[in-house]
Amino acid sequence: METYLADPPVVSLDEMTEERLRSIRLPAGYLALRRGIELFLVILSLPITLPICLLIALAIRLDSSGPVFYWQKRPGKDGRVFKMVKFRSMRYSRRGVARLTEEADQRVTRLGRFLRLYHLDELPQLLNVLRGEMSLVGPRPEPTFMSEVYERNIPFYEYRRLVPPGMTGWSQINQGYTHDIDSTRIKLHYDLYYIKNLSPRLDLLIACKTIPAVLTRYGAR
Repeated sequence: METYLADPPVVSLDEMTEERLRSIRLPAGYLALRRGIELFLVILSLPITLPICLLIALAIRLDSSGPVFYWQKRPGKDGRVFKMVKFRSMRYSRRGVARLTEEADQRVTRLGRFLRLYHLDELPQLLNVLRGEMSLVGPRPEPTFMSEVYERNIPFYEYRRLVPPGMTGWSQINQGYTHDIDSTRIKLHYDLYYIKNLSPRLDLLIACKTIPAVLTRYGAR
């Protein structure tokens, strides 16, 4: 029996051509079914997630000045740009200079560091899932300004957008945080593997592996 645990977890870009990438056929029936399941799960989780979000919002207000939420433009399915929402975890600046998070970044607040460790700052993205801009599982969307850089420097990068971006994904549980072209090129291998092998079984595997990844703070920054 085929098992994803035994399969190589990536797609080799050296073996890929644009023709082969264009030939990938997504399971349209499953994607439609998954959308319905996601809506059901998100709505079902609201009695738990809403009180948690309210407590986090109050804590952010008490911890530092500035808005509770942070909105950032990110490319979604087929390159359509949407505003992804997170709990603000950095000190508020009206200048709003776009910059990736660094190790021991001094902009991160005390509370923000805790939220990032356990990915609690990502909870508001359930709203993006409800709006159909994201899925629970899929390639993680990069900030628009970085996505443009990666697309110019990494062949086939735009093919990550064949499916909706996700709150968690195959690259997140296997590789963690990426911050430069070399690590993003590796992430693309994982993302293309996910797209090529998209199925209920793989999505369930990712969901199950996300729980220990969160608890062990894997990929947090």
